[in-house]
Formats: sequence, structure tokens, C-alpha cells
Amino acid sequence: MIDLRQLRQFIAVAEELHFHRAARRLNMSQPPLTATVRRLEGEIGAELLERGNRVVRLTPAGKALLAHARLTIEQADLAVAAARDAAAGRAGTLRLTYVGSAMYGRLAKAVRAFRRSFANVQLELREATTAAQVLALREGTSDLAVLLPPLPDAAGLDMLPFDEDCFAIALPAAHRLAGKANIALSDLADEPFIMWPAAEGRGFHTQVVQLCATAGFAPQVIQEAQQMHGVLALVAVGTGVAVVPASMAGFRAAEIAYRPVTIEGASFTLFLCHRQQALGAAAQNFLEMALR
Repeated sequence: MIDLRQLRQFIAVAEELHFHRAARRLNMSQPPLTATVRRLEGEIGAELLERGNRVVRLTPAGKALLAHARLTIEQADLAVAAARDAAAGRAGTLRLTYVGSAMYGRLAKAVRAFRRSFANVQLELREATTAAQVLALREGTSDLAVLLPPLPDAAGLDMLPFDEDCFAIALPAAHRLAGKANIALSDLADEPFIMWPAAEGRGFHTQVVQLCATAGFAPQVIQEAQQMHGVLALVAVGTGVAVVPASMAGFRAAEIAYRPVTIEGASFTLFLCHRQQALGAAAQNFLEMALR
């Protein structure tokens, strides 16, 4: 069988057309180099070199082998480089899920920095609810998740604090309260609410309900939307009001009026989450970069 070492030695002889120079180039003695070429010729069943007193020439078989040997060595070097890049997290695929508001905060900067530093990693981004992200982590269809606890079941998952955000009131731009600079949450006691489903994001839903309770009322929920962008789209068309992440206050700003929630405890923390098993190299690189 022909191996890469033999091909590399043959290429040196074929390019130098001189056994002594080829041996010096390879930092080896001439006799084993000559023996390698002989073994190649025996394996192939044809002469590769015409040998004279001082001259070595390639036969047609030798020319054909040289062309393909160069391609084989090049491909082998590429394969080794690709394996090393994958092992170091410089290549491959990273699947990252996130709640909608995360991309309006620290996550966007982390994604840009990662793409600059690891341009050969395919970064797959997908917005999803906290519940959907936990399921994706457990099923192995996501590597990293940016979500809002508490989780229904955090067993086997590691969670690291990642970003801070606050709550804001979102009103249709034509709403009677939209012209006021300061709005108390209690001003919304009789308003129809758009909410995030408790089953999809228990932490966010529970905290909003608790804020409303502190303000002295229970929100009158008339509709729910799976994504925060969906909640705000419904606010924009006048379906109702909502309490949303303050980081999203620029979203559809011409159609939605945003005001801060000033009650104590009107903030929350987003976490980076992954399975406790060893992270892939690309995910580890992202995690280290994002948490700096």
C-alpha cells in the first residue's frame, strides 16, 4: 500500500530530479529514498523515473503520479487543518437560541464579536421561548440558549448570568395615555393586556403578574403571543397594552409609546444556559467571549 510519506518523498525526487538533492531537502540519507522509489515502482508495476549517470527524468507514469500525488498531499493537509480547526472551535456549526429581547442587549455585541473572531464557524441563530429553548437543549438541537429563569426543570443544565434588563409599559401610539411623560402601572388596571404565555416563559409571565399585583390589580389578558415581537406587533395595532423588556423600546417606535415601570423589582436577568456535558469547542469559545 502507498502511504503519504512515500508520496512526499517521491514528490521531492520528482521535483528535484536528483536523488541527493531530494534527500538533502527531506533531511534524510539517499539509500532509503532510493528504496522508497523502488517500492513505489513495484507497487504500481511501472517505472516512474529514467535513471542515467547524472540525469533523472520522469516517465509518463511518473508524471501522472506526480500530478495526483500533489493533489493527494494537498487534500491530506487540508483534512488535517480542518480537523484541527474543528477541535479548536475555529470551524463547524454553533446553534444558539435566544428570547427575543436578548438580541436588543448584550447578545448582539457578542454575536458580532464571535463572527469577527471565528468567521469559519456557521452560527445558527433562532429566536425561541424559554420553554422551547430548554427542550432544544435537552434534545441536542441547540448548543447554547439565552433565556429567562426559573425553568420548569433545570436538572442537567448549567446557567450563567449574562445580561440585565428592565420592564417597560408599551402602549399603542394613539392610546389616551401615550401623551403622558409619566405613567404608573396602576393606570393600566382597566386596560386589555397582551401577554406572554406562562407555559412558554414562566419567569417573565410570573414577574409581570406580580408587578401588576403590587400596583393593585390583576391584568385583564385578552390575547397571548408566543414571541415578544408578536406581543409588540399586537400593541402596535391597538389590540391592547403590555409590559415588555425595556431593551426593546426602539421596536416600532412610531407606533408604540414606551414608558418605564417604576415599581421596585421591575428588572430581570437573562442567563446563558447549556447542558452540563462537555461543551463543543465552538460553543466554549462563544461562552468565554460573551462573558468577558
